[in-house]
Amino acid sequence: MPLLSIIDIVALCWFLGAWIAYSIALSVTERRRRGLNSEMNRYRDVWMLQMLKRETRMVDAQIVAALQNGTAFFASTSLIAVGGTLTLLRSSEEIVQVVGTLPFGVQMTHVQWEAKTIGLAIIFVYAFFKFGWAYRLYNYVAILVGATPPASQQDEPEAKAHALRVGRLCEVAGLHFNRGQRAFFFALGYLGWFISPWLLMISSVVVVVVLWRRQFASDSRRAVCGGE
Repeated sequence: MPLLSIIDIVALCWFLGAWIAYSIALSVTERRRRGLNSEMNRYRDVWMLQMLKRETRMVDAQIVAALQNGTAFFASTSLIAVGGTLTLLRSSEEIVQVVGTLPFGVQMTHVQWEAKTIGLAIIFVYAFFKFGWAYRLYNYVAILVGATPPASQQDEPEAKAHALRVGRLCEVAGLHFNRGQRAFFFALGYLGWFISPWLLMISSVVVVVVLWRRQFASDSRRAVCGGE
């Protein structure tokens, strides 16, 4: 029996294609239409320019610390998810029997189950690297915030350029954080493959629709864009 059937290969390609296509479409569309991420990037610049006007920057330091803490939480959660996923390899025999008895479940071998489980672990490892790098970038943001010129120099070109550099670095940190979080959402869709390859294709589409709606048609976007 082959490692993966034809329908499994099609479903996996569909899943990866949906993930890649969404990521590309999001980056292209945000250049022409204001999405939630692009709006928050604009507010990052506003934040840094406002920071220039403050004599004391304790509030800014606290905001950066909050961003670091949230990123660290997801990074540690990714490691826990990797450990939990690898633990499933130890009980593959029992789980394969349970899945096989489900109404829409498909029969699979232990090797197939382990291959799918390793794939899930790879997704969480990818998420960890994204969250880990985002955490490091927020450390750099904190350093640049500390290096910001005093408020008395707020009108100087170099001070404004520095504020925009900090905003750009914060934007890159947010980009990697968003990619890690996106991996979490697609990992939930990936779980459908353990039941059926058809369910994997359906769940992939559902994840894309949910993520797209949150970016361009959600209440949060309308709130940030002033009700537009």
